[in-house]
Amino acid sequence: MKSVVFRSMLASTALTAVLFSAIPQAAAADPNIGILIYKYDDTYISTVRNALDKALTAKAAKFTMQDGKGDQATQNDQLDVMIARQMNGLVVNMVDAQAAQGVVNKIKAAGVPVVFFNREPSADVIKSYDKAIFVGTNAADAGKMQGDIIKKLWDEHPEYDVNKDGKFQYVLFKGEPDNPEAIARSEWSVKQAEINGVKMEQIGQTFVANWDTAQAQAAMESALAANAGKIELVIANNDSMAMGAIAALSSIGYNLEGGNKFMPVVGVDATEQAVDAIKRGIMSATVKQDGEAMGNAVSAVILNAVAGKPWLEGTDYKFDDSGIAVRIPYSPYLGEKK
Repeated sequence: MKSVVFRSMLASTALTAVLFSAIPQAAAADPNIGILIYKYDDTYISTVRNALDKALTAKAAKFTMQDGKGDQATQNDQLDVMIARQMNGLVVNMVDAQAAQGVVNKIKAAGVPVVFFNREPSADVIKSYDKAIFVGTNAADAGKMQGDIIKKLWDEHPEYDVNKDGKFQYVLFKGEPDNPEAIARSEWSVKQAEINGVKMEQIGQTFVANWDTAQAQAAMESALAANAGKIELVIANNDSMAMGAIAALSSIGYNLEGGNKFMPVVGVDATEQAVDAIKRGIMSATVKQDGEAMGNAVSAVILNAVAGKPWLEGTDYKFDDSGIAVRIPYSPYLGEKK
């Protein structure tokens, strides 16, 4: 596909970056979009996937969606098939964000626009191809909001300091070892709480539970057995792991609906399960990552690209300072206001 490139002669670096990132494509007569999802059974990604499906269907867009099943090699093979089928645009939710340069190189050779979302490649990778952008969140913000929530819990519930030592003893559940979002959420949840004046003390190691409920439950059971009476708080990078921790707590009589023993648990995503758990009083809070908003944004920008329009034409979205990323904001969720 031949690209039509508009280059600005304006001196402003920021404006030049935005214009460069808004390069339109020659419109395809009957465009077909290929969508690669890292893993269908991820609870949050299911929300994004359903929203994306709904938004594209509402526009009568042709698209093909594939489940990478959490395996980068599988996703690479799926990408090869999409390119061979001459898709007019691609949407990629990376299995492994660190493998994104190879993915970009293949798509660049095919000359089609690509929107990466949720699992963020490095800015250098995105900028290596003038028809690539990213739609996602600012990962550190989720951690910062968790830290603010921890401060609120600490101030409003002195009983959570079970041993009365003036510190919040916590366990931390991390999504993946090298995932940028997991790293940022893990770091900033604790750092922000400390900035807010809460003394934090980690109990045991950081548990890498790969965003998974069952893995988090098993790790929490081990942590409770090894540190009986020492844990006062659970911080989880996502709600699936938070629910796993709650399942482990319930097995020893904690965090039961209507029960009198409770340990605060804070997650991220505001999944239906987490929202229900907060409503029932068995989970403290979460940070909403708006899957529907992300799906709608991805749909809007890829449809523009395959129609030969600038990425953000006719939308309310804006690029951040990088000129190649659209950020969907987080928001704290502590239950519905009464």
